[in-house]
Amino acid sequence: MVDKQKTIDKSVTVSGTGLHTGQLGQITMHSAPENHGIKFRRVDIESKPIIDADINLVVSTDRGTTLSKNGYSLYTIEHLLAAFMGLGVDNVMIDVDMEEIPIKDGSSIHFINAIKEAGIVEQKANRKYIEITEPISYIIPDKNIEMLIEPAEKFSATVTIDFEAEILGKQIATLDDINKFESEIAPCRTFVFLHELEFLLKNNLIKGGDLNNAIVFINRAISQEELDNLAELFNKPKVKVKPNGILNNLDMHFSNEPARHKLLDVIGDLALLGKPLKGKITASRPGHKANTEFGQKIFNELNKTLMLKKPPFDIYAEPYYDINQIKKILPHRPPFLLVDKVLVLTDDHIVAMKSVTLNEPYFVGHFPDEPIMPGVLQVEAMAQAGGIFVLNSVDEPELYSTYFLKIDEVRFRSKVGPGDVLIFSIELTGPIKRGICSMIGKAYVGDKVVMEGKLVAQIAKNK
Repeated sequence: MVDKQKTIDKSVTVSGTGLHTGQLGQITMHSAPENHGIKFRRVDIESKPIIDADINLVVSTDRGTTLSKNGYSLYTIEHLLAAFMGLGVDNVMIDVDMEEIPIKDGSSIHFINAIKEAGIVEQKANRKYIEITEPISYIIPDKNIEMLIEPAEKFSATVTIDFEAEILGKQIATLDDINKFESEIAPCRTFVFLHELEFLLKNNLIKGGDLNNAIVFINRAISQEELDNLAELFNKPKVKVKPNGILNNLDMHFSNEPARHKLLDVIGDLALLGKPLKGKITASRPGHKANTEFGQKIFNELNKTLMLKKPPFDIYAEPYYDINQIKKILPHRPPFLLVDKVLVLTDDHIVAMKSVTLNEPYFVGHFPDEPIMPGVLQVEAMAQAGGIFVLNSVDEPELYSTYFLKIDEVRFRSKVGPGDVLIFSIELTGPIKRGICSMIGKAYVGDKVVMEGKLVAQIAKNK
């Protein structure tokens, strides 16, 4: 059975205070069309800028995950995004009238309830998943942080935390079915140690902090005077330490609620990949920084291995551009014109071809007894194919040139020599912005990768 994309049936509003900013405001969730994804709209700003839920827009992970685009930021997005993932909502527009998503009780349950109140409706388009085909790992040895995702038919996650404290040592939480998110993970609230809370309060870093939105663990001896000060600070009649070492502000929903909340954060942060995951996650000591860097690594690996068009290529098909048409686009001329024809050209990828013959001038001096095409010329040929690709996005491409700003992560996998037919498969890794585009490419001989790399280019009008 093929899953369909989902959105919400009607608009719904959640009000509250931002944990870090202390701002009081609201978010209003609206239905969105197929393939829209999850986007935030800052309606408190006149231009109403839109900030996508995108792993590439993460700018801070200090006590929460912050996104920023074109100078506009949004704090603490992870608990809301986790709710969307838990309920299988793919497309929604969220109007936000402040700089932060309300913290509520520090969990996802209030957002879950609001989304269910709005109703979830199925759309016509098929749901798109990120399917993990090879293990991807992220490790910070000196902090004992390890995160791994492995191929699996569905999403699952196991999270281990260990603060090496008597009051909160090792805990493990597992979610083996995303459909259990609402009951097993969503109610689990964020937590903080008393010494962290004191630091945050003294430095005015949690302006919206309240004893109702975090579990407070006491990891040192504390006097009654200090407890009375906390009660006054948070406008409580009295606070005390329970036998299990937490303040009496909250009761635990689960004995391993902190580990479950860390799992919630993993789901919310990885939602920034833009599609639900099919994979088995194992995480030890995760946090927002590790989660988002792990997400960025997954994104990069996907761009390397999943996006590019692969063999077989029909080199005898009617070309999109032949050599004469290419000469009208590129300023290069033989012997430095290194693309013979373009096989495929769309808005997001190009497939181009170069026939390597013994008549190439560089074979005279480059290993003449064992002719090998120089690696730098393979890169140049790929760059020229990328140039055709980029110039295809402008009117009158003959009036423009492309200049490569960066060529990165180039790897040569196998020798290229006379008789080989080089096929370059190149795709965008993001939208073209202000004339600058980022691409990833692979060069094939037959079905074998002989070279690969990343390219960044700028379009400039000829003088």
